[in-house]
Amino acid sequence: MLDVTVIEDPEAAAVSLDPVRARLLAELAGGPASAAMLAGRVGLPRQKVNYHLKALERHGLVELAGERRKGNVNERLMRATAASYVISPLALAAVQPDPDRFRDQLSARWMLALGARLVRDVGALITGAARARQRLATFALDGQVRFASAADRAAFVEELAAGVSALVRKYDAPDAEGGRDHRIVVALHPTVKEPGPEPAPEPGAGAGGALPSGGSSVVPSAVPEE
Repeated sequence: MLDVTVIEDPEAAAVSLDPVRARLLAELAGGPASAAMLAGRVGLPRQKVNYHLKALERHGLVELAGERRKGNVNERLMRATAASYVISPLALAAVQPDPDRFRDQLSARWMLALGARLVRDVGALITGAARARQRLATFALDGQVRFASAADRAAFVEELAAGVSALVRKYDAPDAEGGRDHRIVVALHPTVKEPGPEPAPEPGAGAGGALPSGGSSVVPSAVPEE
């Protein structure tokens, strides 16, 4: 089972987004199971579960893990082909984001378009590498930093841009015979706060007690693509 795989086919994407089938994928990510076993977990008749499993199998989202004899019946044990799935922008090819339409380094929507292209390109590279039985050379960097002020954040961005630009100038060899182009994506955005338990109201504050305040932080990441 792969850790994550990219869905590029529109029909496969539609199949995976069905709530029942998404639940079956989640169950099968935990290990092989038969339609009868899954029926008890999701509260549906075995025949209906089997129908959904066949749809998932047709699109390569689940596969046969083995068979076993149970009474007078041969049960097919199915498993998910990946623990997690990402839907590529190729599934909506006609309206997929195009970061080349405009360039604005301070635009969150341009960053989103870059991220979508990253998913599309790396997904296609993974598919091609798997078919060729080759290892894909990639690198990713993920970190977190808390800035004391907006001025510090702006200074960080300026130094980061200068540093990356200097490395590009140093190693870029456009005329190198046999060289291969790589793409570099660097992103900086506020972290998304995970929902936590609601704090207990302060004494005397009642239901309208004050909530604790939280600071903001930033995640930088740099990902080269082949």
